Amino acid sequence: MSENTVIDALFNAGAHIGYGRPRRHASVRSQLFGAKNGVDIIDLTKTAKQLEAASAAVRELGKQGKTVLFVGAKKEIADLVVDAATIVSMPYVASRWLGGTLTNFVEIKKRIARMKNLTEQFAKGDLVQKYTKKERLMLERELTRLKADFGGIAALESLPAAVVVVDARAEEIAVTEAIKLRIPVIALANTDNDISKIAFPVLANDSARESVKYFLDTVATSLKAGIAQK
Repeated sequence: MSENTVIDALFNAGAHIGYGRPRRHASVRSQLFGAKNGVDIIDLTKTAKQLEAASAAVRELGKQGKTVLFVGAKKEIADLVVDAATIVSMPYVASRWLGGTLTNFVEIKKRIARMKNLTEQFAKGDLVQKYTKKERLMLERELTRLKADFGGIAALESLPAAVVVVDARAEEIAVTEAIKLRIPVIALANTDNDISKIAFPVLANDSARESVKYFLDTVATSLKAGIAQK
């Protein structure tokens, strides 16, 4: 796909629309085309190059058989994150990020194991003989909470090779944990984000569904292509 085609697609998705100047983070200044009615306009020629670099990175990870974690918990786009991750059979966090998901992964694995164990016991009917009706109800509620928190990362056996994030500011804790562990971050980030420490920032509107969808579709497609080349 040519750069002009990508730029046109980004423009049609509304990816060029940033936030008002008072919200602008200093790290994005060089990535802007200008401003209109007080709203920052993102230079999509630079965004297209950033997206190309991000795509190349995930394609290589796919070729190496690496795991990529998708993160994005904002209600308006969470379903898009789930869809993109599911297409490439990758783990995801599309509800609240639990502190320590990466930096305290040993403990997180214990919670995942507990979730799997309860799921298996319920499926086999083992709990009927062991517990009272009230106790089973409490275990059902526990399992519901565990699935809500860890269902998307149930298959995550070890730390991911990279993290794909929608809105680095909203997912600041996830980004901080990844950077601390030297896990590369590929992030869709609007003009209010600090992109200075992100390995592969893609500056674009990170709230508009079409913009988010284009970013995630592009990343998932590149990752899938890499996986096919293993």
